[in-house]
Parts: sequence; C-alpha cells; structure tokens
Amino acid sequence: MRVAVLIPCYNEEQTIGSVIQDFRKELPQADIYVYDNNSKDQTSKVARENGAIVSREYKQGKGNVVRSMFRDIEADYYVMVDGDRTYPAKFVHQLLEPVINGEANIVIGDRLSNGTYIEENKRKFHNLGNNLVRNLINFLYKSDLKDIMTGYRAFDRLFVKSIPIMSPGFEIETEMTLHTLDKRFTIREIPIEYKDRPDGSESKLNTFSDGYKVLNKIFNLFKEYKPLLFFSFWAVVFLLLGLSAGVPVIVEFINTGYISKVPSAILAVGLVILSMLSLVCGLILDTVAANFNKQYELELNKIKSDMKGYQK
Repeated sequence: MRVAVLIPCYNEEQTIGSVIQDFRKELPQADIYVYDNNSKDQTSKVARENGAIVSREYKQGKGNVVRSMFRDIEADYYVMVDGDRTYPAKFVHQLLEPVINGEANIVIGDRLSNGTYIEENKRKFHNLGNNLVRNLINFLYKSDLKDIMTGYRAFDRLFVKSIPIMSPGFEIETEMTLHTLDKRFTIREIPIEYKDRPDGSESKLNTFSDGYKVLNKIFNLFKEYKPLLFFSFWAVVFLLLGLSAGVPVIVEFINTGYISKVPSAILAVGLVILSMLSLVCGLILDTVAANFNKQYELELNKIKSDMKGYQK
C-alpha cells in the first residue's frame, strides 16, 4: 500500500519543515511530496532538508499545482494538506481509514463542525464566505456537507486519476467537491481541529477576489453539470418579464382592438422568444451532459481496470 502526502506550497519557509516532520511521524512509510509554486523564500530548500520529494510548478495557482500533482504522482491513496501547519497531522489516520476500507472515494477534514475554525481564524469575512459557499452548494445539489473549502483531504486512486481539474487557483476545493457530488463519488466528512497560522506566516488567499472566483466557479460548473435546471431558471425569468410587459398590451387590445404600446409589445415578444430559446438550449445541453456522463462512466471502468494492473 503506497500513500502519498501532497503539499502544495507558496512561500511557506516558516512552516513547511514542521508539516513534513509531523506527517513523517504519523506516516513513516508514506512518500511526502512538496510542489513549490514559485516561492520567493527558501521553501524548497527547507522541504528537501526535511526529506520531502520536491518538485516545482511554474504555473501560478493552487489549482495548477494540484493538477500537476494528480498527474505526476503514483500511489494507492493520497492525502492533500496545506503547508501552513493549520491542519494537525494526527487526524490523517481518520481521513485515510474510510478510503482504505473502500467506504469513500474522498474524505474531507471538516474544520467547521466543532467550532475551532471560528475560534482560530482571525481573517475577516472568511466565516461568512465559507457559509455562503456551503449553503449554496448544499441547496443546488441537495447535499448536507459541512465544510466545502477545507484544504485537508484524502482520496483514493480512482478519484485522483479521473478528475479533470480546470481551476487554476483557490477554486480547486470547490471544483473537487462539485465534481464529487455530480459524478456520484462517495464522500465522507471527518471533524478535525484547526489551528491558525503562526505569527509571521501570511495567508495567500484574497478574501474578495478569490471569493468571487469561487462563486464564479460554482456558477459555471452548475451550468455545465445541470444545464436543464440552469437554463430553465432563466427561461422562467424571461417568461415572467415578458408577461409583465405583455399583459398590459393584451388587455389594451382586448378592450380597444388597438395596440398603442408598440415598444412594450416588441419587448414582450423578445423576452418570450428568449425564454423559449433558453428552454431549448437547456434541453439540448442536458442531452449532451447525459451523454458525457455515460462516457465518463465508461472511462471510470477503464481506469479501474488499469488500477488492477497497477496494483499487481
């Protein structure tokens, strides 16, 4: 059984050595990989000195780092954790257990349920952002996840080798969660403790710009994964607007036999046409998405077959 610990890093000289030592203590047989994302400090040097396998990712952004890690690294089970020492290594066994036992394809380290994130995190609006993203995804996908944005996760090989990562930055956690829900992978959550960054260590996450990117990612993936629901919503919106503009015109025509509100009539017709076009787009794209899901299931079967050969 090969376990790989994946640590994406950017300017984590202060903490990366301790993170490697903590996980080496908990998983002495695991391979620990540090991917340095153009750090301007001594992150790579400190990681090598502490026995990690160090690589470099030149495309800036956490999503780009994770994409390269998933492509390059071969293992049976994977653990991904941030290099800032905010996630205690002692919980790694609880995260790996459901994956190793075949009970889950992905296990999430839930920071929010026990309240430690709220107590430890000092950055403004982060709690608001976490709740907004969590509630939005749970509403759209009828799920009950507690922590969407956590950076502490365990995966099996099937998940790692089958996810098409498109996010370049901090949207990566949201993309992985949405992919898990849409493609019906089994997901589990394990409550963990969270520790704030030590003094002198700075977060690379920009609350507003990265928060906008996360919401935009949810919007785009919802359009791609559930096109019929997405375009039906806009069809209803355009239809209601068209009726609000067109009803007075219809009433006037019934009463007088004439139409004096020509601009309103043109607007109403245009909005109704947009409504019909949105519905048709949704129906067509829903068929395309259904065929893609069928093809994806066939690809999963192929990956599973290749995994058996890898394990032998």
